[in-house]
Amino acid sequence: MHRFMIAIYSEKRTGELGREIGLASREVVVLKPSRAQAVRPYVGGGASRRRQGERCVEGRGRRALRWRPSVFPFRDAEPRRIGAGGRTRGTTGRVPRTAAGPQVGNALGSLEPLRWMLRSPFDRNVPVNLELQELLLDYSFQHLGVSSQGCVDHPIVLTEAVCNPLYSRQMMSELLFECYRIPKVAYGIDSLFSFYHNKPKNSVSCGLIISSGYQCTHILPILEGRLDAKNCKRINLGGSQAAGYLQRLLQLKYPGHLAAITLSRMEEILHEHSYIAEDYGEELQKWQCPDYYENNVHKMQLPFSSKLLGSTLTAEEKQERRQQQLRRLQELNARRREEKLQLDQERLDRLLYVQELLEDGQMDQFHKALIELNMDSPEELQSYIQKLSAAVEQAKQKILQAEVNLEVDVVDSKPETPDLEPLEPSLEDVESMNDFEPLFSEEAPEVEKPVTTVQPMFNLAAYHQLFVGTERIRAPEIIFQPSLIGEEQAGIAETLQYILDRYPKEVQERLVQNIFLTGGNVMYPGMKARMEKELLEMRPFQSSFQVQLASNPVLDAWYGARDWALDHMDDDEAWITRKDYEEKGGEYFKEHCASNIYVPIRLPKQASRTSESQAAGKGSGANEQA
Repeated sequence: MHRFMIAIYSEKRTGELGREIGLASREVVVLKPSRAQAVRPYVGGGASRRRQGERCVEGRGRRALRWRPSVFPFRDAEPRRIGAGGRTRGTTGRVPRTAAGPQVGNALGSLEPLRWMLRSPFDRNVPVNLELQELLLDYSFQHLGVSSQGCVDHPIVLTEAVCNPLYSRQMMSELLFECYRIPKVAYGIDSLFSFYHNKPKNSVSCGLIISSGYQCTHILPILEGRLDAKNCKRINLGGSQAAGYLQRLLQLKYPGHLAAITLSRMEEILHEHSYIAEDYGEELQKWQCPDYYENNVHKMQLPFSSKLLGSTLTAEEKQERRQQQLRRLQELNARRREEKLQLDQERLDRLLYVQELLEDGQMDQFHKALIELNMDSPEELQSYIQKLSAAVEQAKQKILQAEVNLEVDVVDSKPETPDLEPLEPSLEDVESMNDFEPLFSEEAPEVEKPVTTVQPMFNLAAYHQLFVGTERIRAPEIIFQPSLIGEEQAGIAETLQYILDRYPKEVQERLVQNIFLTGGNVMYPGMKARMEKELLEMRPFQSSFQVQLASNPVLDAWYGARDWALDHMDDDEAWITRKDYEEKGGEYFKEHCASNIYVPIRLPKQASRTSESQAAGKGSGANEQA
């Protein structure tokens, strides 16, 4: 039976420039309304813990976090790229789903209306909601053609965060072994898998891995092929913060387009138009030159409606529109008058009925009616009847006058003129007209011609354009200068210098000979040159170093996991089997070249009660002797 394996990995491949996995990829020069993306890195909905093949999907939780894993089969062919995403639950707590199941990935359609309601099993790159993780795995196995009924009879390679919490790994092992009943699992770090894929075969290497993803950036020292977990550092900045910073910059620059400057479009601009400046200050000086600005600024066309504005209407169309509005107002006022007249007439009829009771001598009913009308005497009733009758007559006159005016307006607006034959002037009329000619000046004024006012046409397309200039370098610069967005953290260069200073000079020389860049957020043009410049400034004079960029920063982690799984298929020292899980629990962990390092938690021992009582007894005896 043909067996294949599954790798699920997170964080690094979902950097801002991760086109295959992690972010939207749309057309850039003309920013069209949101459409189906190549990959949607989100997951929504929830799933209950499944026992004995039962599946019951419900929506729980209200967090809207970004999801970063992708699932591919271990085959030699190009992996299928599957991003996970989903709609939010409704007010009843259930996940909206189509006939095919929960909406995940490309099925999302328009993303912006759902962005802040999406749900994810991940907080940054650490799984925290295993119910959503189960739903994600069900979706992944289904699209990979793996039956998850009863059990999943395939080993799993699962990536995790650097220094992943023990509890998170324990819950993931419980989900895989108890729910899916897999035979064995291996945990690894995505950036180490990428490093494993790019290094020469059968070589024990040292180096520094700079892995920048969607939520954070890691700098990982590798000594003798193993991770030095005690000296690895994390910077809580990645592609997500860069996209948010770019969005704020453009919204401040174009306050009239706040709704159109969406996070998806900012990620798109960040993918295709941003770059890392080799010297940030010098590059800003270049942008101050008008010629440099005109040659390098990128213009983005936002979607807009081509509907004509009111200022482009002709005078006849404006006059016709005013007349239509006037007619509507007249009809509205006439309707209101009729309604008021009807109410007054009904009240007048009621009062006249009460007056008839008085005239007929029905005094008991008359007094009851007066009390209902809140009146005290027949005189007050008569006065009110007179006033109301006058108001009714006046309202009738106004309605009649309005109808007459409306008919006159209609007649005036469309006069019926009979067709008259043109009359030829006779000779006597011409001679009589010549007699009055000397009364006029020789220079008779010319007939006044209608002046055509040229109204400037408003260019809607130009108004809905974004000019992206220095924002192209300011947004990605935050990973080197976090202070640009107010973060009190060290940038990549300072953190790299801090890590190197913790090693002897001999080890530093070995580490800087292999500085490896991976992750979607290192795919900016100029990233490698900027790192070389930073190293040139921090390293001693005439020292050597080498910076290497991953061949495919987005997918090399998957390729590395595939290569590692094929090389260690029968190596029981790298896999956690079902037997290990049942005997040693979900906390059990095995190390390998691409995994985390097991660091036992040492809790301070508490003094026992007997020792405390003995110490207290000794203290009291000493006091008595004194």
